[in-house]
Amino acid sequence: QVQLVESGGGLVQAGGSLRLSCAASGLTFSVYHMGWFRPTPGKEREFVAAISTSGRNTIYTASVKGRFTISRDNAKNTVYLQMNSLKPEDTAVYYCAASQTYTQRDYPYDYWGQGTQVTVSS
Repeated sequence: QVQLVESGGGLVQAGGSLRLSCAASGLTFSVYHMGWFRPTPGKEREFVAAISTSGRNTIYTASVKGRFTISRDNAKNTVYLQMNSLKPEDTAVYYCAASQTYTQRDYPYDYWGQGTQVTVSS
């Protein structure tokens, strides 16, 4: 049974930092590309960032580029999202997901975590 378990969310002031983790089990982690998504008022799952199986390739949505960094440790079956210079508009539940396609689109992602709440106060 595949499980993706996010952690690291919380309440932080604007300008602060958080590091999210997503621990995977029940799948061969190293063959899956990993992504982070968050819901917005206009979209159920907005793409945030993705990382390729090896970790050599990453993509970000424009609003987080330069502030967020996605990384992975295949030995630990874990993907991370380092979030710096947080803004109130980053407030959301953040979900990690696993896909055999390296993409920003949500539908190719086969497995999803339960989410972790990030709240940024102004």
